[in-house]
Amino acid sequence: MNLTGKIDFRPKVLEVFSSYSMSKFKADLIAGIIVGIVALPLAIAFGIASGVSPSIGLITAIIGGFMVSAFGGNSVQIGGPTGAFIVIVAGIITEFGLTGLLVATLMAGVILIVMGLFRLGTVVKFIPYPVVVGFTAGIALTIFSTQINDFFGLGLTDVPSDFVSKWGVYFRSFDRIDLYTLGVGAVSLLVMIVAPKISRRLPGALLAIVVVTLATWLIARFYPGLQTETIGMRFRDMATDLPVPRGFSLNMDIINRLLPSAFTIAMLGAIESLLSATVADGVTGSRTNSNTELIGQGLANVVVPLFGGIPVTGAIARTMTNITNGGRTPVAGIIHAVTLFLIFLFLMPLINLVPMACLAAVLIVVSYNMSGWRTIVGIFHSPRSDVWVLITTFLLTVIFDLTIAIEIGLLLAIVLFLRRVMENSDIRVYSEKLDVAEGTDLSQDHHEVLNVAKGVSVYEIDGPFFFGIATKFDELMRSALRDKPKVRIIRMRKVPFIDSTALHNLEILINSSHNEGIEIVLSGVNPSVAKTLHNAGIDKLIGADNICDHITKAVVKANEIAEKEGMATA
Repeated sequence: MNLTGKIDFRPKVLEVFSSYSMSKFKADLIAGIIVGIVALPLAIAFGIASGVSPSIGLITAIIGGFMVSAFGGNSVQIGGPTGAFIVIVAGIITEFGLTGLLVATLMAGVILIVMGLFRLGTVVKFIPYPVVVGFTAGIALTIFSTQINDFFGLGLTDVPSDFVSKWGVYFRSFDRIDLYTLGVGAVSLLVMIVAPKISRRLPGALLAIVVVTLATWLIARFYPGLQTETIGMRFRDMATDLPVPRGFSLNMDIINRLLPSAFTIAMLGAIESLLSATVADGVTGSRTNSNTELIGQGLANVVVPLFGGIPVTGAIARTMTNITNGGRTPVAGIIHAVTLFLIFLFLMPLINLVPMACLAAVLIVVSYNMSGWRTIVGIFHSPRSDVWVLITTFLLTVIFDLTIAIEIGLLLAIVLFLRRVMENSDIRVYSEKLDVAEGTDLSQDHHEVLNVAKGVSVYEIDGPFFFGIATKFDELMRSALRDKPKVRIIRMRKVPFIDSTALHNLEILINSSHNEGIEIVLSGVNPSVAKTLHNAGIDKLIGADNICDHITKAVVKANEIAEKEGMATA
């Protein structure tokens, strides 16, 4: 995690043109147009569900999609607004307004760029899977909950934001169901379910929007009494002009208040984009530059809010659509953005006719696909700690908010991981006889047994010597001080690293042992641990000769010290 050497920023688009051809362009052109058409209903739906207008959803998909393809580290990644951001975006708008969202998105972009510059692209992939599954399932349930009003045509104008209160209002209002609106939503849902069964290439969401919008328009023409709310009815002042850059004021008070939300947006963007890139690599055989991808995502999230857009990340479904339709270079992603831009310029008036119930059905399908219920069932067969992390993250996401869920979910996962490491770390005590090969795969014929002189105690640390096991070791040493041997050998052959807490405890042990007239000898110290000990000045405390690379040397050294002490006392 450093900035030494060159910055790891090599956009994939720069690698394209050295071997680009007309055949590749044709494949990218077809894939880009198809992905643009598929992305259209999703961009509109995500924009509305996030609490902004459909035009802002489209603007986000256009600018963000272009930026991710032009500056990202994956050849086929398609960027844009996604369902994962709906909950956090809606929450920020409710509390801080649209300006607060734009500031938080820009801050998240800066965080992503910094993560890429510090080469944290690979580290993000190590976020525990149960945490990712837990908050993704929680987001899916929350998205589903936000669509009940439009899907059933309840006509509620002041729905509570929290999950429990929201469903309380729904249950008290189900007598207000509009059967025509429910029918529109049900038909939309049916079209999206049936379309993939006919052909995997059929964009179910777009097909549902086209068919249902045309049907409801015709019904309204011939039966004026039968109407359902449309996008145009709800967003009468929907902007169709080209966006221009906008500015907003920044001060430390706003930054401090929005930092947790910005961090959540950045983490979500990093996780989802790198997860999408990993899936794409598995299909295409390419290799994503994770750090470049983070920087590209960061640049997109810095630019998009300047045009009033919402957060952007890599979208797995659209990326896979790109791959299955032949897209293999970032040019396909750029064409997808151009396709959406042309739709924005020439077809926005038609979008006003789309029923809200149809978009609700689109988001219900999105929430189902996000839920990952099969994965959840699989995790329930995993260790109990993973199950509890998943459940906790899921409940916190649903009942409270995503920021708390990610923070506590990660903290819980770390605590359980540390506990698991401590349970598998051990401290053993030897005296008189020591089997050098104990704990290795060597056969009995190769075992070497060392005679440990009287007055020499051997303690072996098995596992990382970090703050958790350091406390355990410190307690053992304190209880052992009563025995007062002449020499203590601390065997560290299975210690891969040592942290500052362990160094501090080791320093205290050395000083207290010296005060009692007890020498300390370290054994089996690997080069990296030896370097850490040297930097901390431990070698000066005990003497460089008392740090041995093998137990045989350490026992010989300790036996000599013990014999000298014995002769001196005699």
